[in-house]
Amino acid sequence: MTVPHSRTLLAAAFLLMGSRFGLTQSTPAQLPAAELVRSVIHNELHPPANSEVRWKYRVEKESDGKHETRAVIETKDGSLYRLLAVAGKPLSAADESSEAARILRFSQNSEEHRKAEQARRKDMEQCNTFLQMIPDAFVFEYAGQNSNSTKLTFKPNPRFRPPSREGKVLQQMAGEMWVDTKQQRLVSIVGQLVNDVKFSGGLLGHLQRGGQFTVRRAEIAQRDWEMTELTVNMRGRALLFKNICVQQKEVHTGFQRVPDDLTLADAANLLLHQTVVALK
Repeated sequence: MTVPHSRTLLAAAFLLMGSRFGLTQSTPAQLPAAELVRSVIHNELHPPANSEVRWKYRVEKESDGKHETRAVIETKDGSLYRLLAVAGKPLSAADESSEAARILRFSQNSEEHRKAEQARRKDMEQCNTFLQMIPDAFVFEYAGQNSNSTKLTFKPNPRFRPPSREGKVLQQMAGEMWVDTKQQRLVSIVGQLVNDVKFSGGLLGHLQRGGQFTVRRAEIAQRDWEMTELTVNMRGRALLFKNICVQQKEVHTGFQRVPDDLTLADAANLLLHQTVVALK
C-alpha cells in the first residue's frame, strides 16, 4: 500500500475538518499580507524542479486511539511502508510474516500500482484545489517575524463564495500561518473552526465549532520541504445520524535520502532487510 505525499496530507487536514503570482524578490514587509500568501501558495503549487528528493523516514501515527510505528520509503512509482510496531510493541512473528507478504505482494502487482497511482493523482488534484482557495478564503494580517519566518493570522473572508463542501470548511476557519521569509514556503499552519459547518442544512452532516488542525513542515534538504507533523481533532455528524470523531496525529522523523531512481521492488527489499535496523 502506498502512503500519501505531504501535500496530500495537508489537503486531508482540510477535508477532515470537512490568480497565480510569480516569485518575487521583495521582502514580506513590502508586500500586502494577501499578496505574500498568494506567492507562498504559488510556490507550493510550483516547487523548484530540483526539489523532488526521495526519502525513507519513520512515522508515528495515532488515529482514533490506535498507535502505529511505520517505516516509509518513497520511490519514483509511489511510496511503500512497513508496519514496525503497534502501541509501541513489536509485531509478533506471525504478524511480521503477514506484513512481509503484503509488502512483496504489492511491490509485484502492477494492477495495484495502477490503482495507487490513480488515487495519488486524484489526491494531488484535490490538494491543489484546496491550496488555490486559501488566498481567497481568508483575510490575512501580519502578526510577527523571527530571523527566518514571518507569522500571519487569518480569519474568514466574508466575500468568499465556497465552490465546494471543502470550501465551506475553509470559510469557517481562523488561525495562524508561518512562512519562510526568504523562500516564501509554508512552514506551518494552525486552524480552528470558529463556527459549526452544516452541509445541506445539516441533513448530510456537520462539523462542530472548535475542531482544530495543525500542519508543520521543514526544509529537509535544500529547497525540499516535507511535512513533519499533522494533527487533526474534529467532531461532528455525518450522513444524518452517524456521529464522527476524528483524532489523528502523525509525526515524521529520521529522514534519510534514497536514490531518485528507486523502484517499488527496491523499496520492498530495503524495508524487509534494512529499514528496521536503520530506524531503531
